[in-house]
Amino acid sequence: MRIAILSGSPRSQSLTRRVALHIQQQLLETTEHQVDLVDMKDLALEPVQSVWTSLEKVPDILKPTASIVFEADAYILVTPEYNGSYSPALKNLLDHFPKRHHKTFGIVTASPGAMGGIRASQQLLQLVPALFGIASPYMLIVPAVDKKFGPEGELLEESFQNNVHNFIIEFLWLSERLTIEVNTTVI
Repeated sequence: MRIAILSGSPRSQSLTRRVALHIQQQLLETTEHQVDLVDMKDLALEPVQSVWTSLEKVPDILKPTASIVFEADAYILVTPEYNGSYSPALKNLLDHFPKRHHKTFGIVTASPGAMGGIRASQQLLQLVPALFGIASPYMLIVPAVDKKFGPEGELLEESFQNNVHNFIIEFLWLSERLTIEVNTTVI
């Protein structure tokens, strides 16, 4: 299975990127899935002008990113909270692509504050069905992210590992079953 982790903050010193790196490392170490990281800080993405319906319609400079998104079987959305919602950069990226029918979406929010981006998670729960995706019900909400993860994704607070583990296990359970179901269904 191919998993795309979309790290939604365009900031060069993004705290949520730390969580995205940690999840990527965990998945690469504990599964045989292909796990790609799309980091919004690395993309110069114009506001949506049209939806890219195929890789051929994507500007050459963005084809590597578009290939990851088009080929993914499941997604993990990692975002900070911006004014009570998810990252506008993440939304802009998702809006460039057609609906992601029957794809699993894991939701991860993070904040240096005590709420961990909980309001952003609730907004993402509304966005995922609009993309025709299926949200994994176990979300990862990360308060005090700067105290839990180091700059390279290392876990600083060992007691939080259980939260990460549960998120990954539940996300994989759903996405593996949906991927099998979608790939074996004849229409």
